[in-house]
Amino acid sequence: MNKTNVQKSVSKGKVKTKSTKKEEALNDVDIKILKALTSDARLSSRQLAKHCGISTSTALSRIKKLEENGIIKGYTALLDHEKLGYALTVVSEITVSKGRLLEVESEIAKLPNVCCVYDVTGLIDAIIIAKFKNREELSKFAKRLLAMPYVERTNTHVVLTTIKEDFRLI
Repeated sequence: MNKTNVQKSVSKGKVKTKSTKKEEALNDVDIKILKALTSDARLSSRQLAKHCGISTSTALSRIKKLEENGIIKGYTALLDHEKLGYALTVVSEITVSKGRLLEVESEIAKLPNVCCVYDVTGLIDAIIIAKFKNREELSKFAKRLLAMPYVERTNTHVVLTTIKEDFRLI
């Protein structure tokens, strides 16, 4: 979503988001569909329609609209990364020089262990969240970050305990 000129209003169960790029209006049915899909993306169209109290054709057309508007970006499974061997989660802060922040962030986003890249305000320029199977992988990653052109400094924090990690907000 565009960072500039964003306004939100909520009235009578409708959430309207206005942007200079595109206007998106979500109503109660859209919200029900999104909640159901984030809970279980494997629901069939018929199951989803029944769960939301709408017809199957309505469910299909609403999903198509949500996909076309970029609200639904794709479908995936929630994985337990620790059970897959990713024992280490890190949060790395980076500082970038010479106005090359977006270029550096784009390169970091391509790295295989990177889960999130955030452009942030404050004393640092970006925050990266990544997962690793062992200290050797983490060490290579940290050194790779520092070797990147325009990366001035990094500060990496190893997560000791994950209390909550869930991006399903609706």
